[in-house]
Amino acid sequence: MNKKWIFTSLCVLGMAAQTAIADTKIGVVNPDRILRESAAAIEAQKKLEKEFSSREKSLSISAKTLKADVEKFQKRASKMNKTERIAAERKLADSERQLKRRERELREDLNRRRNEELQNILMRSNDVIRAIAEEEKYDLILQEAVYVGPNADITDKVIKRLGK
Repeated sequence: MNKKWIFTSLCVLGMAAQTAIADTKIGVVNPDRILRESAAAIEAQKKLEKEFSSREKSLSISAKTLKADVEKFQKRASKMNKTERIAAERKLADSERQLKRRERELREDLNRRRNEELQNILMRSNDVIRAIAEEEKYDLILQEAVYVGPNADITDKVIKRLGK
């Protein structure tokens, strides 16, 4: 008797859970696509390029100048005395260290700014996702999944709304 009651209870619970799952509306968003394809992401990329272009050009000019100085040194090194050669080598080494430092600082600043922009886009996209979830009565919205059917993927909706 106990076994029949337990079996019946499990069957009823299983059907109730299946009904609850069947009524659940689930959506999935691909944040990588949002960060690549949205108008906000494209605008942020252009903004960063504009913001850092002068520093990149300056570094490029400095690198070309250093290369030219190294070539001049290599041509004249055999004609220099030891003291002149050592002084020129030190000057070139200092110039190379300064160039590498400036390159590292540029990379760090660019990465910091890129992360700030991406974080801003993700925050805005989360607001858009919440609005879509409330308007369309989603019970659950996930970010990323192994497989997403076309009916569950709402990434395009999010990208369109971010563009507004």
